[in-house]
Amino acid sequence: MKIIKRDIYLNKLIQRKDNGMIKVITGIRRCGKSFLLFELYYKYLIGQGVKRANIIRIPLDDDEYEELLDKKKLREYINKKISGTGKYYIFLDEIQLVDEFEKVLNGLNRRQNLDIYVTGSNSKFLSTDVLTEFRGRGDEVRVRPFTFSEYLKGYDGTIEDAWNEYFTYGGMPVTLSLKTDETKIRVFEKAFSRNLSERYCGSL
Repeated sequence: MKIIKRDIYLNKLIQRKDNGMIKVITGIRRCGKSFLLFELYYKYLIGQGVKRANIIRIPLDDDEYEELLDKKKLREYINKKISGTGKYYIFLDEIQLVDEFEKVLNGLNRRQNLDIYVTGSNSKFLSTDVLTEFRGRGDEVRVRPFTFSEYLKGYDGTIEDAWNEYFTYGGMPVTLSLKTDETKIRVFEKAFSRNLSERYCGSL
């Protein structure tokens, strides 16, 4: 799969760098939030001379980090990682999995040497309510699935075929790497049914 840079969203993060606020990256599942933060923005920071050790990336939906779903352990883990000098950049993916994550983030955000970025995709993050939890310190970047022009850049085929797939499956980035209609439909249905159920029926 070709890398689609998504410069519009990348520039929004760049503009918000070191602004003293918690950058909250929202959007439906599989729309590219994690890739934007963990790959595109990460590479940007490295290119700007930020040391790898000063960028702390934690995918909270990964089993390897399961114990960090406890807010106290998450705080302790981050505190150990920022024991050195200089500016640290904290990336937390799927932060909504941590109970009372707002308290952890508000506490960390008081430290002058931290720049914090989080992603979330459940019903709470799809509303503006989450920003109030950060006491005016939240700065939202809403990410959407690919536009057709973005989708076309990653599609290997004719414009007509690309449009038919885009019209059928939407602009979910992952569908560009899938080979069969069955798997594409499964991704589409799972992403939207999960978001709708959480939005209107509560978290499952």
